[in-house]
Amino acid sequence: MSTRMPDNALNTSYRSDKPIWYFLLCWTIFNIIQAYTLELHPDEAYYWIYSRLLDWGYYDHPPMVAIFIRLGDMLVHNELGLRLMTILASSASIYLLWLILKRYAVEARWFLLVVPGLLILHIYGFTTTPDVPLFFFTLLFYFIYQKYADEDKLQWALLLGLIIAGLLYSKYHGVLLIGFTLLSNIKLLRRPSFYLIVVLAAALFTPHILWQMHHDYPSLSYHLYERSAEVYEPITTVLYFPGQILMAGPLIGWFLFYVALTIKIKDAFIRCLLVNFIGTVIFFLLNTFKGEVQSHWTLIAFAPLVMLVLIRFKQLGEPPKWFAPLAVANIVLVMALRISLIFPPAFIKNSSRFQSYYGYREWAKQLKQKAGDNYVIFISGFQEASKYSYYTNSLKGFAYDARAYRRTQFDIWPIEDSMQHKRALYTMDFNGKGLVLDSFPTTRGMWHSMWIDSVRTFQKVDIRTDAKNMKAKPGQAMALDLTITNPYNWPISFKNQGYPHELVIAAIFLQDEEELFPVRFGSRQDSISIPAHQSIPYHFEFHAPTVKGKYELVFSVRTTPFPGGRNSRPISFTVE
Repeated sequence: MSTRMPDNALNTSYRSDKPIWYFLLCWTIFNIIQAYTLELHPDEAYYWIYSRLLDWGYYDHPPMVAIFIRLGDMLVHNELGLRLMTILASSASIYLLWLILKRYAVEARWFLLVVPGLLILHIYGFTTTPDVPLFFFTLLFYFIYQKYADEDKLQWALLLGLIIAGLLYSKYHGVLLIGFTLLSNIKLLRRPSFYLIVVLAAALFTPHILWQMHHDYPSLSYHLYERSAEVYEPITTVLYFPGQILMAGPLIGWFLFYVALTIKIKDAFIRCLLVNFIGTVIFFLLNTFKGEVQSHWTLIAFAPLVMLVLIRFKQLGEPPKWFAPLAVANIVLVMALRISLIFPPAFIKNSSRFQSYYGYREWAKQLKQKAGDNYVIFISGFQEASKYSYYTNSLKGFAYDARAYRRTQFDIWPIEDSMQHKRALYTMDFNGKGLVLDSFPTTRGMWHSMWIDSVRTFQKVDIRTDAKNMKAKPGQAMALDLTITNPYNWPISFKNQGYPHELVIAAIFLQDEEELFPVRFGSRQDSISIPAHQSIPYHFEFHAPTVKGKYELVFSVRTTPFPGGRNSRPISFTVE
């Protein structure tokens, strides 16, 4: 008997897909326009440097975003080139979403009212961050897992192993998808093919693990410890759900959350979606008790949210009659925002949320006219240094991460090594105290700068101790055994004789980013000399702050006129 599908069935299937194809075409074109006309977000410029210095890992994230950017930037060096893979991945993700939902006979009209209304999908329709490949591999995971849940076949297991590696190389949040999927279907542990998935994914992810080991696990330290707030701020928890509802759609988000939670679980895949949705939302809610949680971090929860809502609509027959006009109004509102970014009124350009998209292309040209082909050093923050490098198509921007800030990938890259003992322009958007600066206007306001004739910095020097939490009485005499490591390819010395810029090593007590009670190493630092890639012990004696309170103790190597880097991990220090 022939299994060939009748022509009329094929035509019906084609007609049902037709509106989706039209939507994807419009979606892609609009994202291209947005990507081409809007300047880069600072994070995008930062990740562009990732793409110029490809590696198996980075301080903040795994490397997939660097590959996405590299592929587009190789074709053309402009905003569209950098965002090209993002645009393609966004359209592909939405199509995968549709293919998954076709099994549940979801209607295209409801799909086209819900999906374009999700604000978070618009943001990552053109903005290139690690969230973009994460979302793409998330949809790819669901697409193949749906088949694997039904059929225990080798081909699905191999594909899942590859996809899980892609998830982990995109963003560490991919672990949540893997864990919650297994939690929703423990029976997977009985399948021999499940262990093939684990072995394959682990083998493919091994280069990144080795990179972390070689660099002393910087990502682990940053995400688990350095981002944690010392004091809990209730407003972070209070604003969490409003932020999630906004990301789901300013007018319809509340209803989508409600509908998703009323789903009737009829198979393992729906259960998988529900566990992932609830689990991810709760996980990040709990994280609000230990620090900042940005609204977009839950992006992987919005894929199951959409599917749960549309499957539930099918179970109900259709949503309430008032939903369609509200969904249309929601789409119009979101599109109005996106159009306002292309033709920005003054309040958009000057708003704290959007101003980083405007004026930096010309600003970089103005700085380059002053700096020429020399390095430009920016203080505290990777944003301006990254923007300068991107818009000059160079690696001449360097972010000096001060001790009150945090470490970034600039403390790992070889950019600092390359500018040693060379002339560089030290610049900032504020008038630094005690410095003789030249002020000049730019499209980003007044900037200030001075020339450093021979750069001497020690951002990569690592000062370490076993202590993680310390308590003391006010003014108590204390001591720490330190290990000071020289990671450079040349020997270093902390003496001042013969150098134009004074060097000071100090312990700094930080409180709300304010630097208090600094303790210098003193004249003994002149005797410190460390061969390349070697470490030395150092016995450091000091007195605790005289004022009771909680502090962060960090060690800092400073050469004038710079404020001093963060050369150690913070130590929690309490004066009782």
